[in-house]
Amino acid sequence: MKRLRFPKSRIGRAFVAGVTALVLAAGGGSAWALDRYVVDHVQIADVDAYEAAQDGGGAGSPGDGTVVGSTYTSSDATVTVSKHTTGSGAATVTYFVADVMLGDATRLRSAFADNAFGANIVENTSAIAAGNGAVFAINGDYYGFRDTGIEIRDGVIYRDAGARQGLAFYRDGHVEVYDETATTARQLLADGVWNTLSFGPAVLVDGAIPDGIDDVEVDTNFGNHSIQGAQPRTAVGVVDANHLIFVVVDGRSPGYSAGVTMTGLAQLMQQLGAKTAYNIDGGGSSTMVFDGEVVNNPLGKGTERGTSDILYIER
Repeated sequence: MKRLRFPKSRIGRAFVAGVTALVLAAGGGSAWALDRYVVDHVQIADVDAYEAAQDGGGAGSPGDGTVVGSTYTSSDATVTVSKHTTGSGAATVTYFVADVMLGDATRLRSAFADNAFGANIVENTSAIAAGNGAVFAINGDYYGFRDTGIEIRDGVIYRDAGARQGLAFYRDGHVEVYDETATTARQLLADGVWNTLSFGPAVLVDGAIPDGIDDVEVDTNFGNHSIQGAQPRTAVGVVDANHLIFVVVDGRSPGYSAGVTMTGLAQLMQQLGAKTAYNIDGGGSSTMVFDGEVVNNPLGKGTERGTSDILYIER
């Protein structure tokens, strides 16, 4: 619905005029006040188009996309990466899909920044990937930003502090969403878990979109209360045993990519054929690396943000 637009009130104009007069009287040293209170600073030029991109939270149909590079094939892994764009103008959404087939589930591995586990240890996704001989990689769950969660990586327990909805990759190739608070890392390991992620929420369970996913808070510390609204996103989807899809949605860059809501991410994963899908660290962390190159455009600036961990396929 087109909103009605009203001119500024006389009172509002008088206030602006008064501020302007005061600043001018104070001299050039107060030019910052003009910039702060008077001068327009347009961040999104077409709000209606931008909001249209959020309606239904969707990125539209994935379509065929454009294959990025050449499909990687080995005796036990196949990786095909494609780029997709939907919408136009401020409603444009650009995202990347890696379709991964594994002959052995343990080919999906994890690695940590600087080869160390702990808080605030960060390195660019591409650097971690290069240091581990990865042909394909995405950013992980940024475990180092928090001290809770169950973290099992490559069959090794690193943290056992269940707090949220997690994702478990099993050695037999199946993947499950689970409640971290209802089990232990040791039990998961005994049950055959190879890797876990602790972020969330799950955006698809048995092919359906769970209620309330747009209201989930992963971190409640000051300044990081939510992961809501249209954002850059990274997600893992499960089509079948040993058939995974990894999605990175660029965002916060109207005209190139506005990002998607959590519901939009869920709809996208559905369209790609996933039955289970799980949201992991996004925003400036959202990065996909393939064949030695960062294929997406983090925050529309082409500059990576350091993260604490990755998931990858070794060459």
